[in-house]
Amino acid sequence: MINIAVLGYGTVGSGVVEVINTNHDSINKKAGEEINIKYVLDLRNFPGDPIQEKIVHDYEVIINDPDIQIVVEVMGGIEPAYTFVKRALESGKSVCTSNKELVAKHGLELLKIARDKDINFLFEASCGGGIPIIRPLNSSLTADEIDEITGILNGTTNYILSEMSTKGSEFEDVLKDAQEKGYAEQNPEADVEGYDACRKIAILSSLAFGRHVNYEDIYTEGITEITAADIKYARKLETSIKLLATSKKVGDGFYAMVSPVMINASNPLFSVNGVFNAIFVHGNVLGDAMFYGSGAGKLPTASAVVADVVDAAKHLHRNIMMNWSSKKLNLMDISQVEARFFVRIKGTKVQRIEEVNRRFGQVQTIELPDEPDEFAFITPAMTEADYHAKAEQMDGIITMIRARF
Repeated sequence: MINIAVLGYGTVGSGVVEVINTNHDSINKKAGEEINIKYVLDLRNFPGDPIQEKIVHDYEVIINDPDIQIVVEVMGGIEPAYTFVKRALESGKSVCTSNKELVAKHGLELLKIARDKDINFLFEASCGGGIPIIRPLNSSLTADEIDEITGILNGTTNYILSEMSTKGSEFEDVLKDAQEKGYAEQNPEADVEGYDACRKIAILSSLAFGRHVNYEDIYTEGITEITAADIKYARKLETSIKLLATSKKVGDGFYAMVSPVMINASNPLFSVNGVFNAIFVHGNVLGDAMFYGSGAGKLPTASAVVADVVDAAKHLHRNIMMNWSSKKLNLMDISQVEARFFVRIKGTKVQRIEEVNRRFGQVQTIELPDEPDEFAFITPAMTEADYHAKAEQMDGIITMIRARF
């Protein structure tokens, strides 16, 4: 029997218990031994719930019990999760977590402790909920040299943008609806400002490229400035606007960024809507591959956590090597990254097209009948630095969105 302790009985923690109870026989068969939940740590009590007999309020009970071999951390946040996880690893207990904040900030350190102790620190559920991506990057794709990862890594923002596109609504109205439906937190900053996607792409990049990517070095822009008018232009262009997290090799350098991007139907991420997530990977041997599924939610995330528990149970005293070294990956300055740019500008096309072409070169223009005092254009490919230098010389620019097509 392998005894585990679950830290936190919230949405994901209760999901972990439910998955283990529901699929008990098949999970035990795959693990090779019975998985037994001995403790669940939470500040609260749960009268009437069978889990109550396993609830403990003091972490010392878990850390001092030699029978606990695997700790499942699903509390979220940095503290006390970091302290609890570090102590568990130092005491020889493997850890499985869904906590992307913890992994992005302290993953390198915690992986080293696990290696030194010949145990495991596993985090499949931290980057895409139920979508298997960490394990493929760490094992299935090791023969490839990955040169790009681009993903829709946040279900909340993808839902908001999908609803804005379908209903023609403004951002604030859709956000309120998403909060009422439970798709967005009451404080949605981490999602809508892109911070959640930033942490996830940092983790994926560190594994894909084999060098440490610091999430604080990644250019990050959210969706709060996207308007219903932007969506109308996108529809007329037969494109969609997605919050994309990208890391890519360009020549001998690498860049990483999170921002809204306008894409068309030739992009495999074009049709990923609602709360679904998808991760596109390109390798020099494999070519293109895409991983798609539920990026969040109680049971999809819990399923990924339990898969890690099974993996940890099968490798109790044998470390699973992770391709994440302490050598830092220095990212290119974002100003040198090349893209096309969708730009809305005040004034009519007749009045301003000559000036626009003079500054930006030959552009593609778009006009909307219900926006008579403005028009939009898409630039040729240029660096971010070039775009901003030209834009600073133009009056009346309303908004800019990067375009990939």
